[in-house]
Order: sequence, then C-alpha cells, then structure tokens
Amino acid sequence: MRKYGSNLPKDPAILSDQDCPTEDGDENPERGNWTNKTEYMLSMIGFAIGLGNIWRFPYVAFKNGGGAFLIPYFIMMVLCGIPLFFLESAIGQFCSQSPINVWRAVPILQGVGFSMVIVNALIAIYYNVIVAYSMYYLFASFQFPLPWSKCYSWSDRNCSTTPLVYCNESGVLVANWTQENSTCPVSGVIKVPVQSPSEQYWDRVALQRSSGLDETGPIVWHLALCLLLSSCILAASLIKGIKSSGKVVYFTATFPYVLILILLIRGVTLEGAREGLEFFIGSRSDLTKLTEGQVWKDAATQTFFSLAIATSGVLTLASYSNFHNNMFLDSVIVTFTNHVTSVFAGFAIFSILGHMAHVYGKPIEEVVKEGFGLAFIVYPDALAKLPISTLWSILFFFMLFIIGLDSQFAQLEVVTTCLCDAFPELFKSKRPLLTIVSVSILYLLGLPCVTRAGIYWVTLMDQFIASWVLLFLALFEIIAIIYIYGGKNFIEDIEMMIGKKGFCFWVWWRACWYFISPCIILVILLWSLTTFVPPSYGKIQYPAWGLALGWCMVSFVLMWVPLVAVYKLMRAEGTLWQRVKSLCVPSEDWGPYLEIHRGERYSDENCRRRRAVLTNKQM
Repeated sequence: MRKYGSNLPKDPAILSDQDCPTEDGDENPERGNWTNKTEYMLSMIGFAIGLGNIWRFPYVAFKNGGGAFLIPYFIMMVLCGIPLFFLESAIGQFCSQSPINVWRAVPILQGVGFSMVIVNALIAIYYNVIVAYSMYYLFASFQFPLPWSKCYSWSDRNCSTTPLVYCNESGVLVANWTQENSTCPVSGVIKVPVQSPSEQYWDRVALQRSSGLDETGPIVWHLALCLLLSSCILAASLIKGIKSSGKVVYFTATFPYVLILILLIRGVTLEGAREGLEFFIGSRSDLTKLTEGQVWKDAATQTFFSLAIATSGVLTLASYSNFHNNMFLDSVIVTFTNHVTSVFAGFAIFSILGHMAHVYGKPIEEVVKEGFGLAFIVYPDALAKLPISTLWSILFFFMLFIIGLDSQFAQLEVVTTCLCDAFPELFKSKRPLLTIVSVSILYLLGLPCVTRAGIYWVTLMDQFIASWVLLFLALFEIIAIIYIYGGKNFIEDIEMMIGKKGFCFWVWWRACWYFISPCIILVILLWSLTTFVPPSYGKIQYPAWGLALGWCMVSFVLMWVPLVAVYKLMRAEGTLWQRVKSLCVPSEDWGPYLEIHRGERYSDENCRRRRAVLTNKQM
C-alpha cells in the first residue's frame, strides 16, 4: 500500500486542486502532474486533433451530403464521443496509473490494456513516417517555382498539366487536335489518361514508389533523414516527460489554428472558392442523405477515430491530472473543439479545392480526394496554382508537421509511462534515457516504411490496425468498466473526484454507458466486419502474404486479451468458477494512487472487506 501524505486530512470535501503540492507544484511527487490546467488541456486537444481532421473529415462530409453531415456528426459526438472520452479520462485520473495498471479494476481483462498499448505503438510507428512525409514536403517547398508545379526531368511522358485529347481520323491519330476544333466527330475523340505533376512528384520523387509490396527496394534516404529529424524533435520535446511536452504544446497546439486561418482567408479570396464551399457546406448540401444508414455510420466512425478512443492516449494524459480536476468539463471542451476544428479545416481545404476545380474547368467531384491523395497530391497541386505559391505551401506543410507531431507526444508518452509505472525503481531517474531509447526503437521500426515499398506498409498498417480493432478494444473497455466493475462503483469513484452530482445528472451518462454507446460501437463493428474490403493502394492490390501479415498484426494485438485472462486464471486459487469471479473483482491495490485521496471508501480494511463481500456474492 502506498503511504504518501498519510498525515494530511482525508476528507475529499476539503481537498483542493492543489492537494499536497510539492515544491514543483505536484500533488503526486512520485509520478508528477501537469504544471497547470492549460498545459493539460492543450495536450489533450493536440492529441485528439490529428491529421484525420485535416485530410479525412472534409472528404467524408463532402460525400455524405455536405452541411447535412454535420447533423449526425455532432449527434454522434453527444451519444458516443463525449461519453467514451469522459469514461477514459475519469479512469485515468482516478487511479493515476498507466493504461495497463488501470485494469486492476477488472484483473481478468488486463489484457485489454496490453492490447491498447500495442495498438498505440504500431500507430506511432507509421504516424512518425507520415510526419516525415510532411517534413520532406516542407523542405521541398523552399523552392520557386515549387518542384511539382510542372513536369520536370523526373517525370515521364504521362505527365501533363492539361488533359491529352487525340482525334482518330480514318485510323490516324492527330496528336495536336484540341477540343475547340470541331472538325473531329465525337466518335473519334480519344482521351488519354495523364498524371498531374504533383501526382508524379509524390510517386516518383518523394516516395520513389515501387510497383508493389513485393518489390521492397532500397531505403529512400531523404525520407529516412526526415524521419530521423522528426524523431529527434520528438525526443527533445519529451525528454522530461509531460514537464517538457507541456511547454511545447503552447506552440504546437495553438499555431495550427493560426495557419488554418491564414489559408482560409487566402482561400476564400480566390476565384471559384465559393463553388468549393457550396459543395462542402452550403446550398449544395443534400439533406436526403440523412435517411441513409451509411451517413450515420460514417459520422460515428469519424467521431470515434478522430478522438483516438481506445488507443490509451486519453488514459495516459489524464493520469497526470490532479485528483480533483473536473474531467467532465474537460471532456466536453476537448470533444467539441475537435469537431469544430474539423469543420474549420474543411473550409480552408474546400475553398482552395474550389479554386483548383475552377482553374482546371472540372467539376469539384473530380478533384476531391481523401488521405494521402488530398494532402500530398491534390492540395499541393492547388497551392502551386496560387501567386506566391512557395509561401502557401510552406504554411500548409508546416501545419501538417505540427499537427502530426502534437499527436505523437501522447503516443510516445503512453509507452514511457507504462514502463515507468511498471518499473519505477529502474526508470524513474532515467526518464530522459528511456525517452531516447524509445524514440530510437520507433525510428528503426519505421525504416521499412521509408523504403520504396514504404507507402504500402503504411497503408497496410493503417487499414488493419487503426480501424475496427479499436472498436473491439473500446467495446471490451466499456463492458469491463460499466458491466463488470459496475457503473454504480464507477460513478461513486467519479464523485470522489468532482463531488456529488444529482440523480438527473447521471441519468444521461448511465443511458450512454449502459446502452447507447456500446450499441453504437457494436453496430459499427459488425457493419465494418461485414463490409470489409481488403486494402489496396489506389489500383494496386496487396499480395496474399501481405494481407495475411495484416491479419497477423490484428491477431497480435487482440491475442493479449485471452492470453492474460488465461494466465491470471492459472495463477488464481479455487475452482474455475471461483477463479473467474475473484478476477472480476478489483484487486486490493486498486484505487486512488495517493493515500490522502483513498479516504474511508478505499482504506485497506474496507477494500479487503468489499472484495470478500463481492466475491462471496458472485459465488
């Protein structure tokens, strides 16, 4: 049993947000706390708002009815986003432990904690590579004209800034024919597929992409160096854990909003911008889309993944909060900020895409893409058409780099926190060394993703790991906390931190935790599994061994749930039924980390008595 501050009053009602502060202002001198509430909130917002808010949400909103999509999007935030974010924040803050140790509340499912940490580590590997892509484009933007503005020596004959149209006259192709020439019959017009300079630059210069996953090729050294530089910046930012990253987020969590605003102001002044905004959120919005189930599924999916639920990042960041911090209000603010930021970024993206469609004389549907296609092909192409294109390109890729780096802070913090909490005697005094070693391993594991086949590895990991696997973990999480540990116990734990709340306050959260949120997760999970399509990169399909490797990654993540459960059952005593029941009851060391916060409810004797009562009752 931990015995910190045992001589201080234990009545939570008289303890403030700065209970038992050390000279550094930490109420938890062993693990440390956020220096102030601002650093915590900025870190949470920086973690939640990732690259998906920039390059995925605008496309999802566009294809699902534009402005009409905001209705299910914000409804899902209320029904699923805030409840799950609130749940994870409360668990982490209550016990002030790593994502693995919090499962002392439900020992039989501690494997879920291991799975969450492994998912986080796998995401961190390829996320670091995407940040390296952004850094490379940032450096490449310091040229005038931009290197992807025209077809230079690196391009092939399929590269063109305008569509190539030929006329087949009596079996002879006339190459210099143009659409303005009306002498060619319609049946004789032949349109030759071409690639824009930005697309060929992405494939042939930035990635040096091979023909498929089978052709690994050598390391692309300019990407490897960018990966190394971004890793060094990450290590420097986290060298002292939250004490150093908390200072960095003052810049990384706020400056992207300045950049988005600059891009938005420039975008709305361009010709054709209004057309883009009308398609995104405007008169072209299609309210009839609200009758389609796919729209609601996409809204829930975007909400779930943009908040990074079940990746253990929220649990970890919240574990460094002061015990009596109002995590409920924090959860509402962070989730709402996340959703509003997606819409805000969408305006900046679509205003410039509208201008691009105007320049090319194409419908906007033909220029809109998502993911890598939007961030590294379509948008750079649009920026290259602007006056002072170098400036706008630098701003855009600097924004992507900062947003990606901000999300990585929490991803790496999860790993180091788990190790420090598991082996405090070994790692507490060696936090800087642990951070450097962790980042070094992350860099080495990312090297296969910067080979010529690297983009295929990144896509494979993204499609298999950062998808429905997280839905499984979130479902396990809510079942464990609400149904096994007990919603009543969980609510009493929350009230120890934020004070007593009325019955009406908890009616809504009980409804969400017991029924609404798990049902939404289950529907999305089943829908995702039944409609699963093997991933591909554009028109390039993955080989059978590549898909098998993807399923192996999924198995490696989820196998810890049954393995840890079996291991704990083997070490427990009694009949099989008695073992199961004893592992569904919180362990004796579950509860607030500091003695002054444990109070009468979590005193040693009460914990033993309650555990015995619960075990006997279940038998």
